Amino acid sequence: MANCEELKALLELEMIPDIEDAIDDFFEIVADAKNADEAAKAEYAELQELRAALTELLHDIEEGDVSDEECVEIFTELEKMIESPGEDEDV
Repeated sequence: MANCEELKALLELEMIPDIEDAIDDFFEIVADAKNADEAAKAEYAELQELRAALTELLHDIEEGDVSDEECVEIFTELEKMIESPGEDEDV
């Protein structure tokens, strides 16, 4: 279960706060621009979806619905995503 605790910490301390900061930044861009470009709107929507997915994953971990093996796999994928942002868009 230590692997799930590591994943939980990564989500709580790094991933979700970083995504929330990015959402706040994009919200300001979208709100300030009368005609915000579609790319900014799309990025904002994607970040909101990612935050929702990570929050749901965090809830599942807390409920014990994620196996230790799944935690290892997810943790590894998230680390790859952090190390190479923009390269693994479909992770």
